[in-house]
Amino acid sequence: MSAFDWLQSHPIAYPALEAAHIFGIAMLVGSLLLFELRVLGFGRALPPAPLARLALPLTLAGFGLAAASGGLMFASQALELIANRAFVLKMGLLMLAGINAALFHARGGLARLDGTARAQAVLSMLVWLAVIICGRWIAYV
Repeated sequence: MSAFDWLQSHPIAYPALEAAHIFGIAMLVGSLLLFELRVLGFGRALPPAPLARLALPLTLAGFGLAAASGGLMFASQALELIANRAFVLKMGLLMLAGINAALFHARGGLARLDGTARAQAVLSMLVWLAVIICGRWIAYV
């Protein structure tokens, strides 16, 4: 029995991994949402740079936890997930979210809270919502 078989057969392992995955997503999306709302003009009393210094490490830690737990869940049922349309769409959306974040930072979006930065914040929120929906949808397709 491989370690990945053990993940599926142990009564607590896979549910614990799912809980870690959801906690990682909550950290990632929660901290990202606060910063994106600031980009959109909410909480103008909060300077964007200190808020970003607080939010970005939480966002990255949440992404790391979600990616690690998601990778282990994927490894335990790779063939089924690769054939699942919702999973494939989720992976594509994750790439889009990463590209959007990279472009935001590459153009100095933190210092330029302009229309482009606001559009990227809205896109980010919509893409992460779609990622969450696809993640839940995986079980039903």
